[in-house]
Amino acid sequence: MRNEKEMMDLILTTAKNDERVRAVIMNGSRTNPHAKKDIFQDYDIEYIVSDINSFTSDHRWVDIFGERMMMQMPEENVLPPAENDGRFPYLMQFKDGNRLDLTLIPIEKMDQLMNFDSLSLVLLDKDEMIDPLPLPNDRDYHIKPPSEKEFMDSCNEFWWICLNISKGLWREELTYAMFMYEQVNRNVLIRMIEWYIGMKTNFTKSAGKHGKYIQDYLETELWNEFVRTYPDADYENIWQSLFHMCDLFRKIAVKVANHFAFRYPYDEDKNVSAYLQHVKNLPGNSDG
Repeated sequence: MRNEKEMMDLILTTAKNDERVRAVIMNGSRTNPHAKKDIFQDYDIEYIVSDINSFTSDHRWVDIFGERMMMQMPEENVLPPAENDGRFPYLMQFKDGNRLDLTLIPIEKMDQLMNFDSLSLVLLDKDEMIDPLPLPNDRDYHIKPPSEKEFMDSCNEFWWICLNISKGLWREELTYAMFMYEQVNRNVLIRMIEWYIGMKTNFTKSAGKHGKYIQDYLETELWNEFVRTYPDADYENIWQSLFHMCDLFRKIAVKVANHFAFRYPYDEDKNVSAYLQHVKNLPGNSDG
């Protein structure tokens, strides 16, 4: 596996030797001083280029970066549909284990498409067209405190989606129930946990993409409760995990509400919790 120096030398040498590449910016975890370092970190690179069509008309130019396992070019996809905003990403997984996410941005659209954030690091600027940036840090990704409306909307969403999950479980519609469980309510639970972590850290930390760092900040007891919210495909186990999820959501949300002097919707919680137990106990041929 090529090491970081070898990859960065290749990325920069390629840019320096190509007159069409006018600037190079790196983003993501490799510029984040607080990110955990490991062999799976991507190289998130942007090339600011002239004549972007000369690159995208013949994709063989990316072969210089190494032997690929596979590549995605989202702008040539039908599903999911392309953004068609002018940029062109090459997502490359190499056989040696490295991954390079390289996005071309046309120089004439740089002001429109470049979204510098606190992790942006200018590696090369041939024309000195980019204003100096502060040293990279993760402040733009710190957990933000909720407004009371955001808090109340999250509580309402969680308990509402619990109704959908219970319906799917009673019908034994596994894909529907688990979509509602994992793709909707899981995210609401993680959002609430992030607000709780923000409280504890004075909103000076990031929980990472999809909450991947929450274990670092949760008490062991709460983390173990969170783990119990992950079921297998057995319906009884999903029910029990759902009840664990409800208990944990309530515990965390009440802490957040108390901290911010928000109102927690105890009535909705009580009504839905009772209904979940009712639906679980309904026989499969019940008419209500």
